[in-house]
Amino acid sequence: MPFNIFSKRQKKLRGEVPDVYQYDDIPEPLRVQIVHIMNDLQGNPIDSYTCYTQSYTQELYRDIHDILCREYGKFSLINRTYLENIDYIEDVQEFLVQTSDIEQILDVVELFFLFIDGEVIGETQPKITPEEAIEELNARFKEHGVGYQYESGKIIRVDSQIIHNDAVKPALYLLSDSRFQSANEEFLQAHQHYRHKRYKECINYCLKAFESTMKIICDNQGWAYKSTDTAKKIISICFQNNLIPPFLETQFSSLRQNLESGIPTVRNKLGGHGQGSQPLTVPQHFAAYQLHMTASTIVFMVEAENS
Repeated sequence: MPFNIFSKRQKKLRGEVPDVYQYDDIPEPLRVQIVHIMNDLQGNPIDSYTCYTQSYTQELYRDIHDILCREYGKFSLINRTYLENIDYIEDVQEFLVQTSDIEQILDVVELFFLFIDGEVIGETQPKITPEEAIEELNARFKEHGVGYQYESGKIIRVDSQIIHNDAVKPALYLLSDSRFQSANEEFLQAHQHYRHKRYKECINYCLKAFESTMKIICDNQGWAYKSTDTAKKIISICFQNNLIPPFLETQFSSLRQNLESGIPTVRNKLGGHGQGSQPLTVPQHFAAYQLHMTASTIVFMVEAENS
């Protein structure tokens, strides 16, 4: 984990530590720190397995290299005059440090941590565990004021650390239950669209995740609904079946109004219908509001069922 060294403390005292997130630059020191984390996960080969470990690690980086080259329509990540005897570890890490495209940096980070999440790279003695590596990665992002985190196999954009910790992370945790797999995938897709600034698609996937969560709860409880039922209808079914206790009906009337007119209405007005003669632009702050409202509502609904 990051050390609170003297120079960091002095920068904090001088007010030079970022207190808001930015999304348009990943500074070189952060990139180098990410490479250090990647190297720590490779560990020190056990003597009798040295050749095996080196081969296994090269295969891991080769997979990352080949996936990115195919998606980018390139033969190699680093411009080369030859394509034989490539050191894939060196190429991937050099690309991470050198590329000027922030989304490509995040592509490398997401793929690497997805591959190592919960696993040990070969027969090695790593300096840190995958869980510790992910924890340090997220701490480094925060330390540099870069508004991204690795959560549930995806790089997601973070707009507010308080909202992220109190709503988004609990929603991802609750949806990690295998019963909610479809809702989890749709919620992560919403984040993916949000990161790539596809805000209309983000809103659509928020609604999908919200509806899927309610339908799964209805299935779990044996509450009948039609496959064609709208979000408003399914919300009514949840209330009719006392997902929220009747004696709290008055207290939660405002919540019900938000559930009925919040997520579905924002999606319907901004992302769910034809655009007409004028292209419809969804502002970033609308999409952020939608993501956070969806996360909070999912947490409430799932915890209400669990209780």
